[in-house]
Amino acid sequence: IPVQDGHILEKPKDASDAVRMLTQLSGKVHLVQTGVALVHWCGSELKTRTFHETTEVSVALLSPAVIKAYVATGESLDKAGAYGIQGKGGSLVERINGDYFNVVGFPVHRFCRELTKWCAETCQ
Repeated sequence: IPVQDGHILEKPKDASDAVRMLTQLSGKVHLVQTGVALVHWCGSELKTRTFHETTEVSVALLSPAVIKAYVATGESLDKAGAYGIQGKGGSLVERINGDYFNVVGFPVHRFCRELTKWCAETCQ
């Protein structure tokens, strides 16, 4: 979930909403946060573990023409925050601090690390 200044950036409603979001992100840093819950039945007991991952994303300073061209690709309309780092939207991102896959949508590395650790503790 992209978050800027405490506000969640959902999927844009339409192209003009995508332009608004990308203009808001232009030249700024925002966070992408993901929460994960692991659930496992151990005999008759339900065990859970939760964690969250946060990645800092710096968006380049974007001209109105670049924003308009990106939105015209249609890629932004089904993405929270109006960009997809794994596609053409990756060209809008200047740098990230943290897990790339978290920005794509799921913190794969952290998930594998947590699952491995959890199984070592609970799956004996």
